[in-house]
Amino acid sequence: MPESVNLQQKLASFDEIYSPKIVGELNRQYVKLVKFKGPFTWHHHENEDELFLVLKGSIRIELRDGDVELGEGEFYIVPKGVEHRPVADEEAHILLFEPAATLNTGNVRDDFTLQELDRI
Repeated sequence: MPESVNLQQKLASFDEIYSPKIVGELNRQYVKLVKFKGPFTWHHHENEDELFLVLKGSIRIELRDGDVELGEGEFYIVPKGVEHRPVADEEAHILLFEPAATLNTGNVRDDFTLQELDRI
């Protein structure tokens, strides 16, 4: 029997920060949940746009030419090739929508880079 996805239950199932979890897939795109706290890595995605939807809390998407502030229920799409850095002053819960082939740190390899993502 088909089941819906409860985002709150999925978010409650993990505590890791900056460790995206796959919760859905459509048309070679992943729907991911991730918890943010503190600054992430400056990076860009050469061939993929990236959607950030804030479910809880607030984040700032730092861009080289200005910042985008997002609160609950707001989203921003970072165009491909645009260098950015997500930052959350307090823990925030985010839904990401991006192509399945997208590496979480884009063109950068560092301690935040995850080659394989868990499905929950």
